[in-house]
Amino acid sequence: MNPPKTDSPTTGRPRSKSRGQRQSPRKQGGVLLEPLTTRASSITRALDQIGDKWCILIIQEVFWGINSFSGMLEAMGVSRGVLSNRLKWLQSVDCLRKRADEGSPGRQVYHLTRKSIDLYHLALMAVQWEEKHHPPPPEGRVHLFHRSCGHPVSPRLRCSSCRRDVDGRDVDYHPGPGATRDTRDKKVRRRSSLPASDVPSEHSVYRNLINLVGDRWTANVIALAFHGLHRFDEFHRELPVATNILADRMRFLVEHGIFATQAYQQRPVRYAYSLTDKGWDLFPYFLTLLQWGDKWCDPTGAGRPMCLTHTLCGENLHGEVVCDHCGEELRAHHVDFTIGPPKKHRLA
Repeated sequence: MNPPKTDSPTTGRPRSKSRGQRQSPRKQGGVLLEPLTTRASSITRALDQIGDKWCILIIQEVFWGINSFSGMLEAMGVSRGVLSNRLKWLQSVDCLRKRADEGSPGRQVYHLTRKSIDLYHLALMAVQWEEKHHPPPPEGRVHLFHRSCGHPVSPRLRCSSCRRDVDGRDVDYHPGPGATRDTRDKKVRRRSSLPASDVPSEHSVYRNLINLVGDRWTANVIALAFHGLHRFDEFHRELPVATNILADRMRFLVEHGIFATQAYQQRPVRYAYSLTDKGWDLFPYFLTLLQWGDKWCDPTGAGRPMCLTHTLCGENLHGEVVCDHCGEELRAHHVDFTIGPPKKHRLA
């Protein structure tokens, strides 16, 4: 994998210019937003919309059919204020729609949109990572059944051109047609102190991953590492974040086995950070997030800010999440979920 030579394609931040042009804050969906002008980036746009632990958990619950305010309140163990805030936000970015429940007059329920249904492949990659690195007990094990071919399925991410599995170490990056500038909305929120593992939902099947990617700064640091950044000052140049916050996120990623460290200077001691195998295994999740951002988070219509090349075949990389048995691309309405025996769940 070769890192880009110009702007960071992940965060879109210029490598040698000022740290962004700030404007007056505003509110959207109950959230205070602070505009910040940076280079365009589909991953950053996507994280700005759904890169929050509670937003991820809410979408997960609605996928499972828990779509009322009271149902989510009970399932997630979240405060009423936080839940109300995130529901308003997800409606404002067209990931949820509130409608009257046809079976219960006066009761309001939340439905997925085409945009949020397209997060399905992201969810599958999250489940795969969780199963590999944090295998649950039998009663919490996720089983997938592909009705199109009639077999259990283990989703895999492959290159649409050569049909080989995609590894982040076999990817090059270069600017795309949409490599312009964005006026992004930086949310004024604090990272939640409650780990996702403490959320009581029986359907939370990728809690450990949510602890990593459910914080925008942590997710941005991981994404930058895929592009070859290793040193603290390199990450800091790319992210408009205070050094103490960045240090906290770097330490968190080391503690959770995503980064390994190696001293490159002794006085004072300074460390280089590199992805572990566990960290590289997050690449399929981030690639599907990037592709979702390309499709749904392009306000200008200019096209992808960043293009990827699969070095094994030399073609533009587009990842497909497919059945490991029949090779068909997986769709939500063709796959059944089972979490432990005997109850069956279906995403539709």
